[in-house]
Amino acid sequence: MGPNALWAAKQAANSIPIVFALPGDLVATGLVASLARPGSNITGVSSQGTDLATKRLQILRETVPGLRRLAIMGNADNPASVLDMAKVHAAARTHGLDAAIFEIRTAEDLVPTFEALKGRMDALYIPPDALINTQRICINTLALGARLPTMHGAREYVEGGGFMSYGPSFSDQFRLAADYVGKILRGAKPAELPVQQPTKFDLVINLTTAKALGLKISEALLLRADEVIE
Repeated sequence: MGPNALWAAKQAANSIPIVFALPGDLVATGLVASLARPGSNITGVSSQGTDLATKRLQILRETVPGLRRLAIMGNADNPASVLDMAKVHAAARTHGLDAAIFEIRTAEDLVPTFEALKGRMDALYIPPDALINTQRICINTLALGARLPTMHGAREYVEGGGFMSYGPSFSDQFRLAADYVGKILRGAKPAELPVQQPTKFDLVINLTTAKALGLKISEALLLRADEVIE
């Protein structure tokens, strides 16, 4: 459940306990008062997406020689994506990269956006999002055609042809959320259950895509990877 869906659920049922498993910065988007004490009927496990932006950028710089120009593409209607894009944009500028944000809102925005990217950028950072997820194969096909290595937030995007991903393990997120559901059913109050942070992170690399892009992945990075797709 993303932040938009979570907002809708919160407004529709402000007294029914809601447990989430994937949203990013809940405090910044105003969904909880604080991580320690959510203060309402919702709690769960944050994907900590905006805090991972810098780490993803570091890994991308390890794998793309001479990375200088970074495109950042995300759904402008998703508050979590907007925060993530701003975070990685700031991190990129700090590291001396020329970064540019490209906003999309519908699937129809993808082709013209990639046309604008061709020949101008060295790599593409894409925050996870429901729109991005449904269009992941199309996005990765367009990125490959534009010769752009992609950095994603979850392994599902890499399974769909993306270059690499780094982010929380979804299976672990759901396990932690299920534990909270059990506690609430036994009488715990969501407002008093702190928002949990991810405990397991996965680095996934698609070697087939790397070879198609002419990129060689170091043995050290391959050893660090939790999964390598060939």
